[in-house]
Amino acid sequence: MNVQIFAEPSGYLDFARLGPLSHAVAAVLAESARRRVGDMPLAWFEEQVARTRSAAARLLGAAEHEVAFLSSTSHGLFAAAAALPGEGVVLLPRGEFPANVYPWLRFAGRGGLRVRWIDEARLTPQVLAEHLDASVRALSVSAVDALTGYPAPLGALKEVLGPGRVLVVDAIQGLGVVPLEVEAADVLVCGGQKWLRAGWGAALFLARDRVAGLMAPGLGGWSGVEDPLAGPAPRPPLAGAAAHTMTNPDWSAVAALGVAIELVLEAGVAEIGRRTADRLGELLDTARAAGARVLLDAPAGAGGPAPPGAGRGTAEWSGIGSFTMPGQDPAAVHAALAAAGLTTTLRGEWIRLSPHATTSGEAVQRLAAALHPPRKESS
Repeated sequence: MNVQIFAEPSGYLDFARLGPLSHAVAAVLAESARRRVGDMPLAWFEEQVARTRSAAARLLGAAEHEVAFLSSTSHGLFAAAAALPGEGVVLLPRGEFPANVYPWLRFAGRGGLRVRWIDEARLTPQVLAEHLDASVRALSVSAVDALTGYPAPLGALKEVLGPGRVLVVDAIQGLGVVPLEVEAADVLVCGGQKWLRAGWGAALFLARDRVAGLMAPGLGGWSGVEDPLAGPAPRPPLAGAAAHTMTNPDWSAVAALGVAIELVLEAGVAEIGRRTADRLGELLDTARAAGARVLLDAPAGAGGPAPPGAGRGTAEWSGIGSFTMPGQDPAAVHAALAAAGLTTTLRGEWIRLSPHATTSGEAVQRLAAALHPPRKESS
């Protein structure tokens, strides 16, 4: 991966919150702004949208008509919740990020599916099977947990769900940075501002043909119907994911998303994932060596920290790892990292690290120095 096309600070470890743009994404945004000030050639913007749809379909292993563009991940999840009206249940892991909770709660009281919580810490196929009954119509889950970094086994979950139920995937913490079983997702949503490094304003919305008969265009507006000006409303919905759109997307943001996805495809998700996992592993091993407790680590025994390389297996690595320093104030540790030039996120007692494939080894050195401050000489 050509790291020269990016320019984030060497201590930036917060891609799970916001990904700095590449030079190519910044350039297409600038070009878009220039054109919007000028003669506004709509054909250019339409070409960019088509280009982005083609790239997104390749990334998701989908037909182009199965992909549409909405404004955000939350918008996409609300569209998914609105698309499943009527009797029945949607399963939600209790620890889901709020963006994947409120759409289902809001529609539960407005003719949508009832929410049934799954309380287990990790959603495995076995856990899912224990919660299934005839009332379950959907499962909505994050591809990668925003705090622990645990990747959901999407393929196995879909196999347990079966073809008559809908697997909705919030992919914003994994798409483009780690290999995901995207073919298992019936509906997938992902904003561009984090790991895809495309900025705000556009999100992917995937709705596969295989579940078209299970969904209705609940949030579909004038952009989601055939010939909206040709006759009285309501007009027939469009085929594919476009039926779930309310209006035209921000074409500039979609153009930026397309450039970002093309960079991912060029580098290869497997290679990006390998480099990201290697760097995260180095960072977490550095934290362990300083006495940190890493979330998702196996029990260390005797109350001590886990040794380097302990805990989750290779297949479980994502771009996210969180740690805490026993006996130390988390806010003070977080402030010390910031003073060392490291950008991280503090969530309760946990400090979240989320590097990318472009993160340099200097970040590891900075973390070691911040967690092992030099001792003062005694007088």
